[in-house]
Amino acid sequence: MTYFGPPGGPPNGGPGAVVLTYAELEALRLTDLEELTQEAAAERMGVSRRTFWNDLKSARVKVATALVKGLPIRIEGGEYELRRGLGPRR
Repeated sequence: MTYFGPPGGPPNGGPGAVVLTYAELEALRLTDLEELTQEAAAERMGVSRRTFWNDLKSARVKVATALVKGLPIRIEGGEYELRRGLGPRR
């Protein structure tokens, strides 16, 4: 899924949507859903802890802004690399 917003809103959120990058989404997923430490999550993503922290902080601000202001969220863009062999952990 690459879009979250109110039903009946403009497709893909229109020009007022908050744009979350794939790296920001992955940072949220690893820390808040997988409950990894920031150090472990940065390693999993193959980025420095500083880069990871910047992505995580940016993602949290964007999600909070969208929720508080009732804005749609569109997920797209940014620099990312898909890696094989990293299936879901149980």
